[in-house]
Amino acid sequence: MTELILHHYDFSNYSEKIRLALGFKSLAWRSVIIPPIAPKPDLTPLTGGYRRTPVLQVGADIFCDTSLIARELERRFPTPTLFPSDLAAIADAITYWAEKRFFRPVSLYVSGSNLEHLPEGLQADRSVMRGLPPPSPEAMRRAVKRNAPLARGQLTQIESMLSDGRRWIAGQTMTVADLAVYHALWFFTARSSKLAFEIAPFGRINEWMSRIRAIGHGNSTPLSSMEALRIAADAVPAAPRLPQSFDEDPDLGTMVRIRADDYGRDPVEGKLIFLDANEVAISREDPKIGEVVVHFPRLGYDLRPLQGAMSP
Repeated sequence: MTELILHHYDFSNYSEKIRLALGFKSLAWRSVIIPPIAPKPDLTPLTGGYRRTPVLQVGADIFCDTSLIARELERRFPTPTLFPSDLAAIADAITYWAEKRFFRPVSLYVSGSNLEHLPEGLQADRSVMRGLPPPSPEAMRRAVKRNAPLARGQLTQIESMLSDGRRWIAGQTMTVADLAVYHALWFFTARSSKLAFEIAPFGRINEWMSRIRAIGHGNSTPLSSMEALRIAADAVPAAPRLPQSFDEDPDLGTMVRIRADDYGRDPVEGKLIFLDANEVAISREDPKIGEVVVHFPRLGYDLRPLQGAMSP
């Protein structure tokens, strides 16, 4: 089987989510460290300009967004499962809350509290991803005051979720929801220990986080970005699975544009070769590496035919 290659950087909380998923499934993987801010010249040939981190590469197939990456790992390595059938619905709901409602105030609180620990240009880069002007240090400090109470209130909720003696967030079995909640909490101390005091009083949270940390990251070995490009160039994308499209969807073979619907909305263009209720895959040609297929989640992404594109 073609090896798993994760393009990531150390303090990326979403990368931590996938590193732990790899550890949970006891997988071996190759680690490519990428810059935390644009430009990313050795990643763009693979993704076509997708801005978020991490990205999973399997030969010439590129998987974007941790919601899809986690499910792709599950599809390839179903045991042990992160998506037990009896907890799937509640795990999805908790994951949505953790990543769409909880992490945003955590991010603003933690980033504004650690200005001296942030790489130069990081906040300006993230502002570009959200279509906003770069914030001043004063604006970031004001954001701390607004968002600290929002983050703290939800810490109390997480402690309450664990109060019935359950070992994991959704019940007695670990699910992807544990990784979603954990990576937001992990971010509190990803750059410094300054905010460790926020989590310290919560005994159940700390016991649960210790169980997650003990999972580890599997077996990773370093890989250069140039070697990752060579692997993609030498590989052939996997044949697409049988599609399950809706009547309103673009026809397979149509030239399309896809981008996130919230932030990091840089579009990626290519030929639509697969879609179902959960995934979209487009084929694109890059002058450095040839054909790659870039995979995205269906939910949270805007898929449209390119202007003037004709159905095949």
